[in-house]
Parts: sequence; structure tokens; C-alpha cells
Amino acid sequence: MTIQAVKQRFGIIGKSPLLERALHTAIRVAATDLSVLIQGESGVGKEVFSRIIHELSIRKHNNFIAINCGAIPAGTINSELFGHEKGSFTGAVSERKGYFETVNGGTIFLDEIGEMPLDTQSYLLRILESGEFLRVGSSKVLTTDVRVIAATNVDLENKIQSGKFREDLYYRLNTVPIRVPALHERREDIYMLFRKFAGDFGDKYRTDSISLTQEARTIIENYRWPGNIRELKNMVEQLSVLSEEKEIDADLLVDLVPNIRHRLLPSTGFEGASTGSSYNEREILFKFLLEMKSDLSDLKSLIYELVQTNDLTLPDLAQLKKMPGYASEHILQKAYGATPAERKDDFAAFDDGRPILLQNKKQYEDTEDVEEILSIEEMEKDMIRKALKKFNNRRKDAADELGISERTLYRKIKEYNIPDM
Repeated sequence: MTIQAVKQRFGIIGKSPLLERALHTAIRVAATDLSVLIQGESGVGKEVFSRIIHELSIRKHNNFIAINCGAIPAGTINSELFGHEKGSFTGAVSERKGYFETVNGGTIFLDEIGEMPLDTQSYLLRILESGEFLRVGSSKVLTTDVRVIAATNVDLENKIQSGKFREDLYYRLNTVPIRVPALHERREDIYMLFRKFAGDFGDKYRTDSISLTQEARTIIENYRWPGNIRELKNMVEQLSVLSEEKEIDADLLVDLVPNIRHRLLPSTGFEGASTGSSYNEREILFKFLLEMKSDLSDLKSLIYELVQTNDLTLPDLAQLKKMPGYASEHILQKAYGATPAERKDDFAAFDDGRPILLQNKKQYEDTEDVEEILSIEEMEKDMIRKALKKFNNRRKDAADELGISERTLYRKIKEYNIPDM
């Protein structure tokens, strides 16, 4: 099935490359029984992706159930998932089948998997590895054939480091990762979604749908949208109810939704800005600049050693100043460690207006000065390539070297289309 067909079938709005990449992965993995870990901020639509995977799989005629692990108390989650025997605990007046037993042959979507208790994680790992489980209070081993799709809006690697999530379970769930982009990462889709929600509201209540002026549209496209699609839909419904005008301009928009002025900017010094990714990108940039400084120091040492070892000579400053693109005396003094007067005996004569550096009197070839302008993206790509090459594509080690999470590194690799080193 094509991406466009999936969008139409499941009512997905958007043309962002990040969204289409996530949909492409979901379509490809649906035909298998591999475990899937869907990652993304709250409100981006992770459950929709779990339903896409189920409906396009061979299990589509069997049951599908979505479970919010964070909404089930720790004392009852084992009973909910795996069932219990009569009398196994206070209140267990009869035996009960758990979700893994009743959905046998189907798909279970475990949302907020990061909130699952550690003991429950052990039982889940056993199901993923062998399909076996025990009811609470029972010693009889039962089996089930269930596909597990998990989702999280937190960094599970941080939870692993703090001892709140099992590392072996993380790698077992993360067989195929799908990252659903946040709304501020798909700015080209924001107005399309606005029109969809406004139209749906108008159809439901048999009224004209609202629209935005160009200035108001620019404001919503630059907003951070921490609540993502859920927040956008709520805002559209709020405007549809409160606004007496059907075309909403910037002043009316800000009056009804004051927080909408918090723009999406790379700064981290005010409310509404993205913080985590900015800090990660800054760390990569700072590391790159420090490495450049180190490389320049090494280069200076190498040149000095070559000059000393091969008895090379340096150009006369007075003559050098007559040439296009000469360096200042101050810079040359720093490079040579002395003024031209102090190093006069080390400077070479000139032949036909060009300085002689080598003993064999080889002349400079005509050269063209080329200024290389590196963008921040190119710097990041270069740092990531070096880290991956250094650790033979071990992403966890490379991420530790760069000072970022493995998830952020994976996103950067995909974003910059960096091949294996």
C-alpha cells in the first residue's frame, strides 16, 4: 500500500518528509511480526501508527487493544496484563484472563512503556522472547502469540541509566524504531491541519468554518506547539466557539489565545523555546570548534617542525607586505615567535618578486584564495561522521563521545542521510 493510500484510509494530514518517512517505516514493518517502538512527544499521534501497523498486518482480523501503562496502578498491572488465579490476592474472588491471553493472535499496543514497573518489564521480556507467561498466583506456564507495539514520549536511555528501565527489554522492543515528528518539526503541515479541524467543527455543528489571515497563519506556524496535534485541535475548537468573526486576524488570534505569541526560535532563554535539541546541537558545535582549535595547534607545530628539520627559510616581511593578501606583522610575529628584525637572518631573498621557502629554490605556484564557509549543519555532519568512524558505527559509543543521546544521534543520521562509515 502506498503512503498516499494510507493517509486517506487513516485520515492522516500532512506532506512533511519526516512524517512520510515514519509512515514508510510503518508500512514496511507491518508485514512482519517484529516488535516496534514508536517514539515521539505527547499528542503526535503514536496510537494511529500502531493501528496502521495492525491493520496492514496478517493479524488485522484478530483483536487489537491499546493499553496506557501509566494509567494502571503498579499493584494491578500484572493482573491486567497476565491475569490472576482465584484467591491470589485480596479481592481476587475468581480467576481472570489477562490481555495477553484474551488478545492471543492479535496486537497489543503498550503506550507510555517507560512507566511500566520493573517486575512487569521482566514478565514482558519473557513473553517477547518465548511467548510464555504466568498468571499472578499460578505456577502453570501459559503461552501466547501476540505482537507487541510499544510507545514512549520519554528518553528510555535516560531511564536505563537511572535504573528505571531494563536495557535488555529496550533493545528487544526497539527492533524497528519509528519516530513520529513533533508538530513544530512539520511546519508545512500546520495550516493544513488547521483547515481540517476547522472544517470538521463546521460540519459537526453546521456552521461556517473559521479561516486565518496571512499574518495569523504565520503566527501559528511559528508557535512551538508543546501539545502537538492535540493542542492545535483544541485551539481550533476554542477559536470556532469564541470568535464572532469567521476570518481571524493576528490581533484577534492573540487576544483569544495569548500564548500563541511564543515563537519557535533556536534560543533557549525564554518560555516556549525548544531546549533539549538546542543544547545537543550546541554541544556538537562546541566540540567541533574545540577540535578545530586542537587541529590548528597541531598544524602549527607540524609546520614549525618541518621548518626546523628541513632547514627551510621564511619570506621577508617587508617584501611579503607588497604581495596581495599579505598577513599583518602582528600575526606573523605570533606565527614566528619573533619580530622580523629579530629573525632577519632566517628570511630568504626574493627571486622575480616571489618568496623562496625551500632550499632547492622552488617557487610558489600561483594560487587562488578560497574561503570555505561551513554551516552549522556541515559542522554537525562532520563531527558525527568522525565519531561513527572512530567507534566503527557503534552508535551508543559515538553518542557518548558527542555528548548526546543515542536517539538524538539516530535522528541526526537520518536527517543528514549519513551512510555507515
